[in-house]
Amino acid sequence: MDRKENLLKKANALPLKPGVYIMKNADGRVIYVGKSKAIHNRVSSYFQRGARHNLKTARMVASVFDFDCILTDTEIEALALENKLIKLYAPRYNIRLKDGKSYPYIRLEKEKNQFPRLSVTRQRKKDGANYYGPYSGTRTAHGIIETVRRVFLLPECKHRFPEDTGRIKPCIYLQMGQCTAPCVSMPDEKELADLKEQIGAFLNGNMGQTKKILREQMEACAEDLRFESAAILRDRLRALERLADRQKVVGDPGDEFDVISVYEDDQNACMCILYVRDGNLLDSEFIEIGPEMILDEDAVSALLTELYIRREYMPAQVLVDYPLEKEELDELDAFFCSIGKKTAFRVPVRGKKKQLCALAAENAAEHVAESSRKSDRDLRGLTRLAALTGSETLPERIEAVDISNFGNEEITAGFVCFENGKPLKSGYRLYKMRDVAFQDDYASMREAVLRRVRHAGDDPLPDLLLLDGGKGHVGTVKKALKEIGCDLPVLGMVKDEHHKTRALTDGTGEISIAGEQAVFVMIYKIQEEVHRFAYRAASGGKRKSLKRSSLEEIPGIGPKKARILLGIPGGLNAVKNASYEELRMIKGLTAADARTVRRFFHPEEE
Repeated sequence: MDRKENLLKKANALPLKPGVYIMKNADGRVIYVGKSKAIHNRVSSYFQRGARHNLKTARMVASVFDFDCILTDTEIEALALENKLIKLYAPRYNIRLKDGKSYPYIRLEKEKNQFPRLSVTRQRKKDGANYYGPYSGTRTAHGIIETVRRVFLLPECKHRFPEDTGRIKPCIYLQMGQCTAPCVSMPDEKELADLKEQIGAFLNGNMGQTKKILREQMEACAEDLRFESAAILRDRLRALERLADRQKVVGDPGDEFDVISVYEDDQNACMCILYVRDGNLLDSEFIEIGPEMILDEDAVSALLTELYIRREYMPAQVLVDYPLEKEELDELDAFFCSIGKKTAFRVPVRGKKKQLCALAAENAAEHVAESSRKSDRDLRGLTRLAALTGSETLPERIEAVDISNFGNEEITAGFVCFENGKPLKSGYRLYKMRDVAFQDDYASMREAVLRRVRHAGDDPLPDLLLLDGGKGHVGTVKKALKEIGCDLPVLGMVKDEHHKTRALTDGTGEISIAGEQAVFVMIYKIQEEVHRFAYRAASGGKRKSLKRSSLEEIPGIGPKKARILLGIPGGLNAVKNASYEELRMIKGLTAADARTVRRFFHPEEE
């Protein structure tokens, strides 16, 4: 009896109950997780003689050597368990979201009598603040904050008000009419409460409610003869109306729904999600579906479950342009209702909502086409790079290393990793120098590369290692690798007078890439990324060192009081030059603290 017959025999013994099945390969690794309301029927269908599967499913079945099953009482329990197991095992053939990060939110502080402050965060805490979102990415969230600042004339600076009111000079934004300048004068308690209400309504996506609030408050101010306040509200209302004219309206006022479409061709697939709030298209998101990932009704249902569990917030309706059966839609409704999220999953068949599904499908198709163009360009670059360097294989995994430091301090090596021309963030590494105490690029590069190779573990070594340096760096690293018996291809990135890579070197001669556009673009991208990564790590360490050495070494000044001191206008320099009287006025410092800080920086006054 062959393997497939054994698997079929095992599947035929399963009951007709809901459950989850876990497919494993010859190494015992989980390669696919699925669910079914009748697990006997679903699992046995994979191994039936003459069963017709699509190419992706056939590949998965051919790799199965064993499977496990977990029975559940209901289909909803099966859906929840499937979601947990996909996150746990990250199976090769399951569709899954890009990474384990949560979605970003916009946080609005709500302390009484404090001027509103907005920030982007990935964690929702029970801290009294209001959270809005989630959004498809931090770029979108920061863009919305910028829009809120322009509409409501919020300050661009990082000062806190009213703590810093009257203590700093107004900047150019006041002269440009782009800031209400709480540094000059703070709004009263009611005006602050109204402003927070206006911002909250806007961030909730309810443009109509925001306009109504602004209009009512403006009229009330005019009746009370508070004409300056009424003028500010009038300007906000006009800015909001100009913004509304630029937004894409796809529904009626008050409409709140998501539109989901899936596009698939012979090689790739993509899910596009359009987020509609108050009838306006506010955000969009693309989920790429890899060439090996199985795309079917169960896969889409599992992906939607994971998407909305992670997003936390759900609209009143989700429109799905994929042939899900009514049972599958009802199951999704029931599952989210069971965890306190009431929504309705629907497959539109006609009308305006079907047209929106078609728009989402067009966007998904264009995203796939653009990804294919980028992949083709990356493949051309890798192919040409292999030809230029005389390599017989494509350098699919490339790592680059750069050394960054501040003199003899914060000597840091940063490694970035690219797979098939794309950044692989899980392959990024940082090393603080242990053996090198003084600025020495050659010695630092040697130590960093040797530590990377010796501690590779499950992290594979690259097909090509690029050094941010010339012949000397390459020679030093090659000699070190030879001493430990490691045969790793190494090239240096030789820069021109503008600090851009003009050639590659193997330690003896140079390989010009000036006329090789695909290679030049790829190497330039890698060089910029490794420089950014290493410099950011070193500068972050330097900032911490400066803060710690300058302030936390003062007797009686710990991290909390150091943050208070650094928060004053002018930062560290202002603290050094402040008089005792000025330090005494800082909220959070005692008279003894002020005296100690002054003596620390000016011991001659003792």
